Amino acid sequence: MPVASMTGFGHADGEYEAFRWTWELRSVNGRGLDVRVRIPSDLSALESTIRDKTAQKFKRGNIQISLQTSRSTGGETQIKINHDALQQVLSILAEIEDQAGLAPSTASGILNIRGVVEQVEPVETEVAREARLAGVLQSFEMALADLFASRAAEGKRLHTVVSGQIDEMARLTTAAEGRAATAVTLLRQKLSEQLAALLGNASTLSEERLTQEVALLATKADIREEIDRLNAHVANAQSLLKETGPVGRKLDFLIQEFNREANTLCSKSPDTELTRIGLDLKVQIEQLREQIQNIE
Repeated sequence: MPVASMTGFGHADGEYEAFRWTWELRSVNGRGLDVRVRIPSDLSALESTIRDKTAQKFKRGNIQISLQTSRSTGGETQIKINHDALQQVLSILAEIEDQAGLAPSTASGILNIRGVVEQVEPVETEVAREARLAGVLQSFEMALADLFASRAAEGKRLHTVVSGQIDEMARLTTAAEGRAATAVTLLRQKLSEQLAALLGNASTLSEERLTQEVALLATKADIREEIDRLNAHVANAQSLLKETGPVGRKLDFLIQEFNREANTLCSKSPDTELTRIGLDLKVQIEQLREQIQNIE
């Protein structure tokens, strides 16, 4: 996909024996690549690998990675009596019962005292741990692929929107070029009207002098360079949309160039129609800027 978005979501579940886990990856736009990882402390050794794999897949975006784990308490869990705690409890109970004349304590009552009975989880072998970590990483790669697909799908939508906006900027540039072609005629008419309003019939400005003044004003209002640069920027933007790598930064820089030329066009404009076209172009540029902020 030529354009990828920086917004997306990735998810993957996994399991190994009594262990269960869920990966969730969330991505939003950012100036660079910022990866934040939240995983259980007993899996902290995987963080470096997780960051490396993420950096290989993505170049920009704020990516939040979280891992939730659980362990079932099935039949493998064993019950163990803490004999030291039991002896202390029995000694204390015997003393209390002798002094107070109480009935002897029952076994069930003693076993309910905290610390006497313990649940012992089975010890995970090194082989089992390595297999579990491999499964966790494998499902992380699945979550990465899911996030990549999500960003690509959003990028497809962005590609359509941005391509349409660039086409509209090309149309406005062509309209400005056509309007600028009549600049000399418009300037001559405008200058003649201004002289007539100021001097009336007393105007003695020769045709030659009028032509010189119009030529001077036309030189100041000449926007051919701006039009040429706008056309070049449009072609560059269309070319960038066809590239396969990250193009967000390049498009962001190109927007600044678009805006500079549009500002100059408006400042040089000799009539209201060309100014309107320039303002429409600035609006389109700003809308394009908003969209490309989310392009990788």
